[in-house]
Amino acid sequence: MDPDSLQLGTEHLWNWLVRLLSKDSGWLNAKVKFFLPKMDVCSGDKAQDATQGVILQLRRLHAQGRATWQAFIHCVCMELDVPLDLEVPLLSTWGHGVAFPSQLEAGEESQPASQLQHGLKRPHQSCGSSPRPKQYKKQQLELAQRYLQLLKTSTQQRYGSKIPGPGQPLAFHQAYIPPVLQWSRTPAPFRTQEGMAPGDPKAEDGTDVSIRDLFSTRADKGPRVTVLLGKAGMGKTTLAHRLCQRWADGQLDRFQALFLFEFRQLNLITRLLTLPQLLFDLYLSPEAGSDLVFQYLEENANGVLLIFDGLDQALHPRSNRGQAGPEDPSPALALFSRLCRGTLLPGCWVLATSRPGKLPDCLPAEAATVHMWGFDRPRVEEYVGRFFPDQPGQEAALAELRGSRHLQSLCAVPALCQVTCLCLLRLLPGSPPGQSAALLPTVTQNYVQMLSTLGPRGYLPPEALLELSEVALGGLQTGKVIFSVGDIRPPTMAFAAALNLLTTFCICTGPGHRDTGYAFTHLSLQEFFAAMYLMASPKVDRNALAGHVTLSSCWVLRTKASLGLLDHLPTFLAGLASRACRPFLSLVAQRDEMWVSARQAVVMQALRKLATRRLTGPKIVALCHCVGETQEPELAGLMAQSLPCHLSFHNFPLTYADLAALTSILGHRNAPIHLDFEGCPLEPHCPEALVGCEQVENLSFKSRKCGDAFAEALSRSLPTMGSLKKLGLVGSKITARGISHLVQALRLCPQLEEVSFQDNQLKDWAVLNIVEVLPCLPQLRKLDLSRNNVSVSTLLCLTKVAVECPTVRTLQVREADLIFLLSPPTKTAAELQGAPDLQGNAGQREAAQSRSLTLRLQQCQLRVHDAQELIVQLQEGPRLDKVDLSGNQLDDEGCRLMAEAASQLHITRSLDLSDNGLSVDGVYCVLSAASTCRTLAELHISLLHKTVVFTFAPEQEEQKGSWDRTALPVSLTCQMPSEPPPHPAAIRLTHCGLQAKHLEQLCRALRGSCHLSQLDFSGNALGDEGVAQLAQLLPGLGALQSLDLSENDLSLDVVFMLTPCFSTLPWLLHLDISSDSQRVVLRGDRRGRDLLAGGSLPEFPAGAQFSAFHQRCVPRSLCLRQCQLEPLSLAHLCETLKKCPGPLEVKLSCEVLSDQSLETLLHHLARLPQLSLLQLSQTKLSPKSPLLLADFFSLWPRVRKVDLRSLCHVTLHFRSSEEREGECCGRFTGCGLSQEHVEPLCWLLSKCEDLNELDLSANMLGDDGLRCLLECLPQLPVSGSLDLSHNSISLESVLGLVKTLPSCPRVQEASVNLGSEQSFWIHFSRQEEAGKTLRLSQCNFGPEHVSRLATGLNQALKLTALTLTRCCLGLEQLTQLLSLLRWPVGLFSLRVEEPWVGTAGVLALLEVCTQASGNITEISISETQQQFSLQLEFPRQENPEAVALRLAHCDLGTHHNLLVWQLMETCARLQQLSLSQVNLCDTSSLLLQSLLRSLSELKTFRLTSSCVSSEGLAHLTSGLSHCHHLEELDLSNNPFVEKDTEVLMAVLEGMCWLKRLDLSHLPLGSSALALLTQGLSHMSVLRSLRLSRNGICDVGCLQLLEALRAASSLKELGLSHNQIGDFGAQYLAAILPGLPELRKIDLSGNGIGPAGGVLLVESLALCEHLEELMLGYNVLGDVTALRLAQRLPHHLRVLHLPSSGLSLEGALLLSQALDGCPYVEEISLAVNSLATGVPHFHQGLPLLRQIDLVSCEIDNHAARPLAASLVLCPALEEVLLSWNLLGDEAAAELARVLPRMSRLKKMDLEKNQITACGAWLLVEGLAQGSGIQVIRLWNNPISPDMAQHLQNEEPRLDFAFFDKQPQPPRGS
Repeated sequence: MDPDSLQLGTEHLWNWLVRLLSKDSGWLNAKVKFFLPKMDVCSGDKAQDATQGVILQLRRLHAQGRATWQAFIHCVCMELDVPLDLEVPLLSTWGHGVAFPSQLEAGEESQPASQLQHGLKRPHQSCGSSPRPKQYKKQQLELAQRYLQLLKTSTQQRYGSKIPGPGQPLAFHQAYIPPVLQWSRTPAPFRTQEGMAPGDPKAEDGTDVSIRDLFSTRADKGPRVTVLLGKAGMGKTTLAHRLCQRWADGQLDRFQALFLFEFRQLNLITRLLTLPQLLFDLYLSPEAGSDLVFQYLEENANGVLLIFDGLDQALHPRSNRGQAGPEDPSPALALFSRLCRGTLLPGCWVLATSRPGKLPDCLPAEAATVHMWGFDRPRVEEYVGRFFPDQPGQEAALAELRGSRHLQSLCAVPALCQVTCLCLLRLLPGSPPGQSAALLPTVTQNYVQMLSTLGPRGYLPPEALLELSEVALGGLQTGKVIFSVGDIRPPTMAFAAALNLLTTFCICTGPGHRDTGYAFTHLSLQEFFAAMYLMASPKVDRNALAGHVTLSSCWVLRTKASLGLLDHLPTFLAGLASRACRPFLSLVAQRDEMWVSARQAVVMQALRKLATRRLTGPKIVALCHCVGETQEPELAGLMAQSLPCHLSFHNFPLTYADLAALTSILGHRNAPIHLDFEGCPLEPHCPEALVGCEQVENLSFKSRKCGDAFAEALSRSLPTMGSLKKLGLVGSKITARGISHLVQALRLCPQLEEVSFQDNQLKDWAVLNIVEVLPCLPQLRKLDLSRNNVSVSTLLCLTKVAVECPTVRTLQVREADLIFLLSPPTKTAAELQGAPDLQGNAGQREAAQSRSLTLRLQQCQLRVHDAQELIVQLQEGPRLDKVDLSGNQLDDEGCRLMAEAASQLHITRSLDLSDNGLSVDGVYCVLSAASTCRTLAELHISLLHKTVVFTFAPEQEEQKGSWDRTALPVSLTCQMPSEPPPHPAAIRLTHCGLQAKHLEQLCRALRGSCHLSQLDFSGNALGDEGVAQLAQLLPGLGALQSLDLSENDLSLDVVFMLTPCFSTLPWLLHLDISSDSQRVVLRGDRRGRDLLAGGSLPEFPAGAQFSAFHQRCVPRSLCLRQCQLEPLSLAHLCETLKKCPGPLEVKLSCEVLSDQSLETLLHHLARLPQLSLLQLSQTKLSPKSPLLLADFFSLWPRVRKVDLRSLCHVTLHFRSSEEREGECCGRFTGCGLSQEHVEPLCWLLSKCEDLNELDLSANMLGDDGLRCLLECLPQLPVSGSLDLSHNSISLESVLGLVKTLPSCPRVQEASVNLGSEQSFWIHFSRQEEAGKTLRLSQCNFGPEHVSRLATGLNQALKLTALTLTRCCLGLEQLTQLLSLLRWPVGLFSLRVEEPWVGTAGVLALLEVCTQASGNITEISISETQQQFSLQLEFPRQENPEAVALRLAHCDLGTHHNLLVWQLMETCARLQQLSLSQVNLCDTSSLLLQSLLRSLSELKTFRLTSSCVSSEGLAHLTSGLSHCHHLEELDLSNNPFVEKDTEVLMAVLEGMCWLKRLDLSHLPLGSSALALLTQGLSHMSVLRSLRLSRNGICDVGCLQLLEALRAASSLKELGLSHNQIGDFGAQYLAAILPGLPELRKIDLSGNGIGPAGGVLLVESLALCEHLEELMLGYNVLGDVTALRLAQRLPHHLRVLHLPSSGLSLEGALLLSQALDGCPYVEEISLAVNSLATGVPHFHQGLPLLRQIDLVSCEIDNHAARPLAASLVLCPALEEVLLSWNLLGDEAAAELARVLPRMSRLKKMDLEKNQITACGAWLLVEGLAQGSGIQVIRLWNNPISPDMAQHLQNEEPRLDFAFFDKQPQPPRGS
């Protein structure tokens, strides 16, 4: 087109455009506002007509540049009704920048500059030189007033127009509903109007109260900083602009100046600024005198308000420079920091808005924090009502809103509320009721629907959407939220402007530098478009898409690198991943839905991974939003099930929408969940989101930010949460108004089990209001009202409630604690079946009477009149368990009243009146008042410790009932009275200052006490005078159990005063006196409950006596500890003890006891016939004391045992007069005995008649002392053992022992260990032993000692066995020892245990044998056990056959042949060769092959658990084939394959003289079994055959048994753990009659049933010599047991039937048959269901040593017959009863018979039901002289502390998992 035509065309278009826009000037003004935000559209020439105004506006648009003009033309074509014939030329001419109209160019040039810049801010100017002061002030005031007026006018112009101004929110001029504001932290109280709360939406005058209250603090000094926190979309920016508008309208008249800055704009300024530059260059410049204006602002700073919007978006850190003045340039954030801290513009007001999270450190700690929570339901409805202009539209929208909880959740966020209303405005007219809400299920779909609503004519261009999305994502990724005109293409800009998706504003980057900025109307909208680009753009691959599905924590540190602009991007990605968004994304991406579906699947997969992870609270909430947006029930269910059962949220804000999202997810959960919100700022109405949430079981809120509005919202949700059991509202600001709402809600929650209102500062009325709801909560178990404000009068009202409410069990009040513990009543059958009200009421009355109440009112300031009122309440109440009134102010009178009322209050456990101001006079009153109470168990009064505690026993009726319920078994032989007597009482008057003058009055009062059992006067001031007086008064107090007189300033004379009481007080059994600790205790019989102080053993009924434990006479004991014992005092003491009845135990302890005192004591005590024990503990004795005691030991036959340890502990046991003389024992350990003591000590001990044991360990004998002792050894009458351990014995003594040991005729064995254990034992026999054994361990023999050892052995002719264990005897030394060892005649055994034996190999060990001087008759090698044993025969004799065979190997050219020749010489008479656990190489096997051929006398060959190659096995087999005289062959447990087994079986054919054959664990296939049977057919003299675990089936069994028919002399047959079954048992039964000599048969674990078992038993009855029968682990059943009982072998010794399917009947039949069998030694019936069918014996088994009844379901009912049967087995050594159901009754029965089982060594009671009571009964049974070594009690219901206490009392009780039974030395 030529220029002329183009000019004509543009003129035509220009004229048409002017005419078009003249008709719609409002639209044009809005667009000018959008594109020219810094220009005032209303400030033009008022005289111009409309056409001129349009031309002026068009010229202004064109002046902004080509991009702005193109975008404007696109808006005209998109938004206005432009004919098509004009739209095309418009876009082609001006839409692409081809030409510009000349009118615009001419107009632009002719327009005056003043018009273009009208209304723009001028740069500030200096005022020049300063005028005179008066004129200066006047000038400053004038300039400031002009500037303030200019500031207000500018703000009015900005917000006065109905068209949205620059930077204003989209809906700024729509109806404004203030959001909910909540103060979080304030520096001072707020001044609010009376009756108004800070969050109230309206006041009477229509102003926004919350806005005015933001600046009503009393902080007159320091910084006045308020931070407004709110999540995205809550309206923070809108509120900031609303404050500007309110100020411009004069509603914030306290401020003269107001400045609004946005950090998103300040981030664009990179240069440093001063505060004047920030105020004047970037906001509004004064017309003149900027310095004077700023000075005025400084002087009037309290009238200046600076608002900083978007603090969370601040990028630049504060300057690192030091303190800076106002003129020092700094970054914007640094200026903000100084303003907040008051270093700049001190006294000004600062308001900052921010999203929650990590705020900058520049904020002062005293800054006020306000949370913005968006809309609650009334605000949402008001907003919707104002949004819709017509009444029908309002009603329809409100109906949709009220019918959809999800819409309510969306509208709780103001930004989403606006979007929702826009969508409803379009959807409602054409949709049926309820349908519109269904189209808006998620936030994302709301935005999608909004785009459709805003689109012109419903059309959305995909290219523009995708391009705008790309811009949004790029901005988020680079931290850019403000765009310039060059960042967005004009068509895209026009599209965004048409849909109001962008907002514009003027950006000032410096003085005179201004530009237009564009931003999305809300940050979430930018995130939505960014998510749209990620989902719809093919440029984004799937990995990048999945990488954006992440969760960010709430506590993000806002830094330059991370603005947190992508926080909601995953939510929109999840929303776009829903199926409903697939058509929309397909439209945007211009792809098919399959492509879109694949993109959505990527997001869904990423969400699935996140759903299964363990996340923090903020991330869980974020994920709930994401999952909710997807609308995928499967994903929601996956997340719901993956949540932990206890979900905690701590210290981050939560809104209604957050809880709604969480509730939505929980709706897909099956299991209950606990929600805990602690320290979280919560939106006041957010609990409404929990309505109908059935999955929440525990709900807890702990936050000071929860108030009455929160409580009211919570009250609406609670009745709908049917599964809620625990509710906590702790540390809130609830008042009585909020409590009233909650109480009404609690009445509708009968399922609640625990409610907590701790720390809510509730007043009396609120607390009483809460407890009124208790009857309405039948399942409630706990109500916690701690840390509230409760008065004493209200407290008494609460006690009345506790007394009257039938479910209350405990009321606990202590200072700030106030807790109700309740117990829901159990429903009776009648109630469950809907019984009539009469029966229900009767059941309630019965429950009320049966309940017990615990009342704790501690430190409540109760006085006497309060106690009177309390007594009246309690007398009408239920039975009381505990009453604790400690720490009050009752004084003497109140304590007396409570003591008198105690017997009437039905208290079952205790009454505590401690710390109530009780005086000395009050003690008598309390004691007198309590003396008549028959249920009193203990009264403890201590004035020093302010203690007054009454402990009660159950009343007689209750005690008798419980007595019947828990009646002791008949086995305890309890002799009980017909009626239970009153419980014995213990009176403890400790530290009360009592003196001798008080005793008579006290004893008079005590005589009125019923059944006084214990009396404690410790810690008083009685003195010797008081004790003497009390000794006279004691007989009048009845039979006590104990009397404590400790800490009463007593001297040693008290011993002589109290000792005569042994004869005057029958109840006195123990007198315990300690001088240093001032302990004086008189005690009766010590029961288990007395020993286990603080334990939990049950009390036995009074009057019940255990005949088993009281048949013996309980000894009396006198214990004097830490006393100075002189000879005269000891003589006096012994004189006072002459009248004491026996038996008597005397236990003394003093620091030092002289020899004279010891002699005096022994001299006098020996003449006391009733003396049974003398013990001196912790008493230092002289070195001469061992000789004194030995002399006493030898002179007095009554002395049974002397034990002296470390010269500090002495114990002498005496025989009673009825006891006959027997063995005695002497122990002198650690006494420093040396060589000089040996001879006199041995001379004294030689006078003893029968010294069984002598212990001289841990002394200082040394080598010389040992030599002297060995010389005296023949004169010592020791018949048992001599312990010489730890006596510094050296190797020289060991070598000397070898020489001297044979000279001791009665020595049987000596054992020496020179290692760390240092043990040395010599064991004796009563007769002279022919052979002696010497065991030497860790003796470290060197090469020089070997010859001396051999010399000693050659001289010790009676020494027949020597064991050397880890004596450093190497291979060379062993060879030398064998070569030097030469005996005249006889057999000598040598065993070596050294580590090198396990690695030397068989060949090397056999080579050692060649050096032996005598004939080797036995060789035994075990590499694993590192043992090498030889038996030598002296002198060496030649075997003719061996000589001949040796001559055949005369070729000595090889080492092999030479070694064979030497072995043939030394092993010519070898009779036994044993190889166990060895690795036999081929060379060794070849050597054995040659050796075996020469062993004509070999009788036994054993090769077990060893590794041999096939070639080596062939060598062995070849050698064994020549051993025709072999009698025993053991090849068991070798890892041979079946082929090797066949090779071995071939050698059996020629072994006709074999007597024992063991092939266990070898695989016997058909071929090997055939060879075995062929070999067995020739073994006519076979006596023992063991084939265990060989895989023999019934067919193989038949073959095997056919071969055994010839073995008529067979005595043992072992076929255990094979598979012979019933058929094999049938075959075996057929041949058993042909084995008349059979002694033992083992068929365990063979799958034999009752059929085979019966046949076997019948056949075994014919084996007259059968002694051992093992049939366990077969399901034999009672049928077999019956037949076995009928045909029991007469000579049976061992019967094993574990896990045999036996029941009660079969066990009883067996026990009857076994009863009286004279030979039975072992019985095992383990793992059978015997129950009460335990063995019942009447005649007993005289030789039974072990009985195994493990895991037989034996309970207490079988205890008595079992115990009676065990007593009839006198030889019993081991009883195994573990893993049964035995309880305390069974323990009592076993304890009763323990003293009668003299040979019992072990009783296993593991894994039973024995408590500490039963264990103590076992202790008492052991104390009566049982010789048992251990009782195993592991895994019984006994606490570790109690177990330790019991084990300290009786070490033979073992509670450990492993058996720690000590192994006594041999011969002990």
